Amino acid sequence: MNGTVLAVSGIDTGVGKTYTTGLLAKALLGRSKTVITQKIVQTGCEGIAEDILEHRRLMGIGVQDSDREGLTCPSVFRYPASPHLSAALEGLEVDLQRIRRSTIALQQRYDLVLLEGVGGLLVPLTLDLLFVDYIRDAGYELLLVTSPRLGSINHTLLSIEACRHRGIVIRGVIYNCFQEVDKLIADDTREVIFHYLAKAGYAAPIIDLRDGPPDRDALARLSLL
Repeated sequence: MNGTVLAVSGIDTGVGKTYTTGLLAKALLGRSKTVITQKIVQTGCEGIAEDILEHRRLMGIGVQDSDREGLTCPSVFRYPASPHLSAALEGLEVDLQRIRRSTIALQQRYDLVLLEGVGGLLVPLTLDLLFVDYIRDAGYELLLVTSPRLGSINHTLLSIEACRHRGIVIRGVIYNCFQEVDKLIADDTREVIFHYLAKAGYAAPIIDLRDGPPDRDALARLSLL
């Protein structure tokens, strides 16, 4: 039986998708399910994707056979830009079928594949396909990574609206509190996000992520146990 794919995306670049993906995978290691991480596209590097290497570091494991085989990041481009541009600069286009085949191959080996996106939800993989539409078409549920920093309310509500409009299930919202934040703003931002999740018809939990992997209770609330 094929494993489940859960997409991990964020409200913007640098919000903590890689950190979240790696720590979630670490929390699940040694439990009842086998887990692997995948990066849909990596730009700005060569060889094994930098974010995959960071996942393995956070998980406390070495490079895996599936990493060496290119399954965990089948599209890597040198120029640090949006995937459609990075690919075009090499005379290529992001091979969506190759990515899909790689994910299916990982599903045959693992119970859970955590698929990290690139940038925010509406980043174009090609000129005609946004990441949010890729996960909609594949039928994946989503973990949305946000933070209490100024500006995150706007970006988060736009992301929720984009998912609601497309019928994408938001499994949970990861509230990245790793950096020092103003508690007043952080508490209020969390309440605003919770309010608008409910207004959009989502019962998704908001999970605070601070200085380590999520605990068993958080994993249970995300239905990952």
